[in-house]
Amino acid sequence: MSKKVLTTPISAEDIKDLKVGDIVYLSGRMVTCRDVAHRRVIEEGLDLPVDVRDKAILHAGPIISEKDGNYEMISVGPTTSMRMEKFEEEFIDKTGVRVIIGKGGMGEGTARGCKKNKAIHVVIPAGNAVWAATRVNKIVDAQWKDLGMPETLWVCDVEEFGPLIVSIDSHGNNIFEQNKVIYNERKEEVYKDIIEHVHYIK
Repeated sequence: MSKKVLTTPISAEDIKDLKVGDIVYLSGRMVTCRDVAHRRVIEEGLDLPVDVRDKAILHAGPIISEKDGNYEMISVGPTTSMRMEKFEEEFIDKTGVRVIIGKGGMGEGTARGCKKNKAIHVVIPAGNAVWAATRVNKIVDAQWKDLGMPETLWVCDVEEFGPLIVSIDSHGNNIFEQNKVIYNERKEEVYKDIIEHVHYIK
């Protein structure tokens, strides 16, 4: 099976056939963008000082090395995407971001935003922070540095950043919510089996 690489700028057409569970990689422009940056855009009404339309953001607080005015990505592990859930639908509307990368699932608001704006949310497997940093070719800009290293908007050129698993597709399907239904259907049977084996515990 050929590797699916999304290269920025990414169009709605580029991702329309992706389904939840598909694996993709990202090349081109990616910006780290997490809690405080989302609050500034949505709650304070500020414009994001970086153009992310048809590009990607990463929910992450990276570790950066600076030498002679140049930046190097040392580690870039994803942070929990659900923390941005209350902002993400409006953030997608306002910025036109096409790919949102993070850890764990997101909810109904993000799914609506993805469906409405033809965007996707993808997850990068945890524990790959150092490996992920090797896929960052260059840090080309840094905005809102007053927020500190984890919250700064680090503008990166990346090559085959991933693997990334599609968790919400551009049709609003959400693999985490789908799996919850399946797991809830199974849990009573699992409970019965567990109780049978540990019934002696008082």
